[in-house]
Amino acid sequence: MKKITFVLILLFGAVAIAQNGNTENTPEKFIKNFFEAFHAQDTIALRTFAHPNTKLQSVSIDEAGNTKLTTDDYSKFLKGIAAIPADATFEERIHEYRVEQNEPLATVTTPYIFYFNEKLSHCGVNSFELVRFNGEWKIVYLIDTRIKEDCD
Repeated sequence: MKKITFVLILLFGAVAIAQNGNTENTPEKFIKNFFEAFHAQDTIALRTFAHPNTKLQSVSIDEAGNTKLTTDDYSKFLKGIAAIPADATFEERIHEYRVEQNEPLATVTTPYIFYFNEKLSHCGVNSFELVRFNGEWKIVYLIDTRIKEDCD
């Protein structure tokens, strides 16, 4: 009986260590990989990050001070990334990764500042909704804010 108990303790300990030590399949790592592909303009890789029904929305303030909500398909986002000229530079500087997770759902928010051709374009917060399908995270919804002022 002692051997069985010892084996069970080892087994459960190994499973707990494996689950806690798996830093490659976390929502934060997933989003960091997304931004690596984004900055590389790798639309083939970017396509793999999203579920086929992914919805994108952006919140901004128009010149009259009204809140504007736009909705796009993920495919339009990919076309926009592919259309950035080769001689243009862009960088979305992420300040931090805030993660809320309850298997198989995760929300990752990333405050950012976006630069285009080394000039400040806008700032805001991205909010990624992720779902884990068969052990693999996918973006199912992405909403961001795009603010033109007070980006310090």
